[in-house]
Amino acid sequence: MAKTYRVSPFVKTSNAMVAALLRLGVKVGDNILLTVPGRKSGEPRTTPVTILHWNDERWLQSPFGEVNWVRNLRASGQATLTRGRRTESVAVVEQTPVAAAQVYKGTIASFPSMIKAYFDVTPDSTIAEFEKEALRHPMFRVIGAPATPPSSAL
Repeated sequence: MAKTYRVSPFVKTSNAMVAALLRLGVKVGDNILLTVPGRKSGEPRTTPVTILHWNDERWLQSPFGEVNWVRNLRASGQATLTRGRRTESVAVVEQTPVAAAQVYKGTIASFPSMIKAYFDVTPDSTIAEFEKEALRHPMFRVIGAPATPPSSAL
């Protein structure tokens, strides 16, 4: 059974530390800062997220389910990606569970074990199992500037 995400003091502290490093331009894995207008307030909301690179495209996925940044991104359809002084305005398209399942199946082996704990699938699971899992983990295709190799990408 997959873990359920809870915003704990540890999560808040680690997000703040990762966000500070990303603002300074420090590369922290494939993490970037995602800034999205709040769906109710319209005020910018920023959180660190991980960009997946798969089939020469970039993807935003939520291992923790329908969290606030997902709801805000779903409402606006656009965001700003930032690391250090590099910013990029992008549009996103939310994926159906069928489309998201393909991306998850192709990338889950690369997830850290702490993130894999939020999924009830393994790299050996069937595509049908990934489709069921994708219902709990929203996925967005990033549209914008052409994807660059992970070493130089945001």
